[in-house]
Amino acid sequence: MAEVDFLIVGAGSAGSVLAERLSADGKHRVLVLEAGGSDRRFFVSMPLGYGKLFYNKAVNWAYETDPDPGLGGNRDYWPRGKLLGGSSSINAMVWVRGQATDYDEWGAIGGPDWGWDAARAAYKAIEDNEAGDDAWRGTGGPLFISANRDGLHPLVRNYLDACAAAGLPETPDFNGASQEGAGVYQMTIKNGRRNSTARAFLRPAMSRPNLEVWTRTHVTRVVFEGKRAIGVEVVRGGKRDVILAREVILAGGAINSPQLLQLSGVGPGAHLAGLGVDVLVDNPHVGGNLNDHQGLNYTYRMTVPTYNDVLRPWWGKALVGMQYLLQGRGVLSKSINHAGGFFRTSPDLSRPNMQLYMQAFSTLVPRVGERPLLAPDPFSGLSIGLSNCRPTSRGWLKIRANDPFAPPQIVGNAFSTDHDVAEMLAAVKFIRHIAAQSPMARVIAEELRPGPAVTSDADLITDFRTRSGTVYHPSCTCRMGDVVDNRLRVKGVEGLRVCDASAFPNLIAGNTNAPAILMGWKGAELILADQMG
Repeated sequence: MAEVDFLIVGAGSAGSVLAERLSADGKHRVLVLEAGGSDRRFFVSMPLGYGKLFYNKAVNWAYETDPDPGLGGNRDYWPRGKLLGGSSSINAMVWVRGQATDYDEWGAIGGPDWGWDAARAAYKAIEDNEAGDDAWRGTGGPLFISANRDGLHPLVRNYLDACAAAGLPETPDFNGASQEGAGVYQMTIKNGRRNSTARAFLRPAMSRPNLEVWTRTHVTRVVFEGKRAIGVEVVRGGKRDVILAREVILAGGAINSPQLLQLSGVGPGAHLAGLGVDVLVDNPHVGGNLNDHQGLNYTYRMTVPTYNDVLRPWWGKALVGMQYLLQGRGVLSKSINHAGGFFRTSPDLSRPNMQLYMQAFSTLVPRVGERPLLAPDPFSGLSIGLSNCRPTSRGWLKIRANDPFAPPQIVGNAFSTDHDVAEMLAAVKFIRHIAAQSPMARVIAEELRPGPAVTSDADLITDFRTRSGTVYHPSCTCRMGDVVDNRLRVKGVEGLRVCDASAFPNLIAGNTNAPAILMGWKGAELILADQMG
């Protein structure tokens, strides 16, 4: 047995930040437990290498949902990071904070510690933004953010000009005064390498004598004495053990944290009892309120070269490989999402409700076993994708058995409300509006997906139900207000917190890595304040 002050379950986007901040003053002994292994892999470090990680169970939990009527009866595939850095080590590296109004909503639920003023101050402290310091961005923080201004594909300019012609003007900074508009995405990339939370936060802290990180350690349940958490049970190297702690902090993410709570007897009581789990706290919200962004691509054959022409042939792979290995530059040193945008599907809306992604690249021809970012279509292809920012559909997850090694049942319930269907229908029509503008139309040979024959509302809806899927932002399954309080303490017990995307009060408008990092940053601040109090 071991005894520590803070035991963090999960070394992902939030957990790595928690580890760095809670160990910084040297006063507390901190132990991080990670089910996966090291992040020191070539395809983790190389930004475009995330396609190789998409189905790799060595670094990925590789979850699947139940068949979803909202997705045409298809199962959805949900990759989640299982290594140091968590999903920040396998994601597409887009840095989007979300809208100020998102955090106003957080503040309405969690109080001023979670409102926009507090969130903006925290982001400025977190960031070392290449774009410079201003009222919105920060410099000098531990996390370098690339402005992504150099080496963009020439078609980015066509896309931005087409958006402007379609009524969506260019914006210089999605994390600035206004999110609305089209522009280039900032990235968690530094010197041509992925800048995960493991690289930016955890590894610099691992030299501290008061911080330990154990990999390949599967936490099977939280151990309670009465209703106080006193540690966790783990399986490590085939052996089962109990580790004691003054405080246990779950940072496993939107799937693993509610799963572990349920395995530990905190969750929907009747369901847990039916599986033979001793119920400690009957809370039906644990695993509920599952919120996620849904998206799809419209794909075009182009009359000019795209990244397909570089990444498909062997000589192209060799060229970009040498460029990356020798210079740390080129297409392999970036995410495939060079540009994007945020727009409103109706002028009556007060804020953007849709997000765009532009990729000078296409992957219609499937390749079994990997997301074929390094093996694109055998023609010049381009994709314009989108996802909904503020869906009203809600899913849930529950353990299937009293077995910590069995994946939970995940029910996504995508497009289960008329609101979500109506706004996605309006959104896909806007993609076509962008593509019809001269800067794009003059370089498009034909629309390949869904294709020009798909024109009626009914056919467009059938198409996006069939082809849509998660954009990998599951959240809110241990929602603040329902499962945890505004200091991230699990309701009904003591000594236990949840600090990750599962605790989001609401899903923010944009990619979720930034707010997950914010959860770790703000969570550590609250935890340390409570220790002093």
